Amino acid sequence: MSSQLRIEKLQELIKQEVGKMLLYDIKDPRIGFVTVTEVEMTGDLREAKIYVSIMGNDEQIKNSMEGLQSALGFIRREIGKRIRLRFTPEISFAPDKSLDYSEHIQKLLLKIERERDTLENNVTVGGGETSGS
Repeated sequence: MSSQLRIEKLQELIKQEVGKMLLYDIKDPRIGFVTVTEVEMTGDLREAKIYVSIMGNDEQIKNSMEGLQSALGFIRREIGKRIRLRFTPEISFAPDKSLDYSEHIQKLLLKIERERDTLENNVTVGGGETSGS
């Protein structure tokens, strides 16, 4: 149990540190509005996958991912300096699609609500009062 707790603490610490680096230290103009959403580490603490949410169109997202990939060495070195570990984990970046997915679900729910309202209005206006002859 304590091992899992340590992993979770390290994941949160790496998330915070990489967020600070993106905000203050990395000056690559390709990197746009990037937010670190989650960090997943392996049980042996050797690898860390950093999930990022990137605002912008497809071209801006592609450029930001390229900028992040080119900054991997700097980020890994800084993590090693800022967080004292026996081994600095190998890091990789992955786009976080959860915001896109939640937006898609929100649009579907709104569409269903509009269709339900339209159907209710048609029933009320169109002839809910039919009488048997």
